[in-house]
Amino acid sequence: MNKIPESELILNPDGSIYHLNLQADQVADTIIFVGDPDRVPKVSKHFDRIDTKVSKREFVTHTGELQGKRLSVISTGIGTDNIDIVLTELDALVNIDLKNRTIKEEKTSLEIVRIGTSGSLQKDIPVDSLVASSHGLGLEGLMHYYDFSNDANETLIFLELMRSVKEDFGFPLRPYLITGNEELRKRLAPDFLSGITATCSGFYGPQGRNLRLKASQEHLLTGLGEFRYNDLRITNFEMETAGIYGLAKLLGHKALSLNAILANRVEQTFSKDPKGLVEGLIEMTLDRLTKE
Repeated sequence: MNKIPESELILNPDGSIYHLNLQADQVADTIIFVGDPDRVPKVSKHFDRIDTKVSKREFVTHTGELQGKRLSVISTGIGTDNIDIVLTELDALVNIDLKNRTIKEEKTSLEIVRIGTSGSLQKDIPVDSLVASSHGLGLEGLMHYYDFSNDANETLIFLELMRSVKEDFGFPLRPYLITGNEELRKRLAPDFLSGITATCSGFYGPQGRNLRLKASQEHLLTGLGEFRYNDLRITNFEMETAGIYGLAKLLGHKALSLNAILANRVEQTFSKDPKGLVEGLIEMTLDRLTKE
């Protein structure tokens, strides 16, 4: 079996994976993604015990146990560029023999749940709502660096979206659409609002915000908010979901993005208690993950 070169699979002197600084036995098969490193202890404080604490750059990992279930919580930082690093390296930890630099014959499928914050694109989805992403709509290009294809249903939705995009507001980059894991959504978020989550490449211009610089596509989110396909609509936007869904699908992992709606761009409102909203989502997610 061909070995993966040192230039492609980079390891630290202790044998840990390069960016995450983790060894294979330091990560659980069920992983919670958060963006903010400071949010990691806000999740792990609920664990019955913490066995591992590892950090490097913006990537902080706590692995432990809650009610007999082994869990990891990892901070990804912001954006799908970081998701590319985190998800690829996690997959390497469980599906590549790092010592021999060979891909394992028997693959491990991880269960990945993102707990993140998001903005609403719909007037009837107010701040303090919870949204589970049925799909990720990539507006940042990550998955075009990989060989991926859509299933029949994704293709129908995507073609309708592209007709809308091209005719209505001329978005200059080609989007992509990926479905999240339906089994996870039904198990962990059956009572959440659900819809397509748009993943942007930045927080200001890419999300239509104007400070000193005027966003060239500030009408983009308005147009996306008007998109409809059967019972699907684009409910919210953030900066990670599409990358998580795309890489998870290609690598054979299950992924679900759970979104705490802090802002409503239509109503121009913001949550009065963002910390409380996120804490409630953390507690709810942990409770449901341990009651399966």
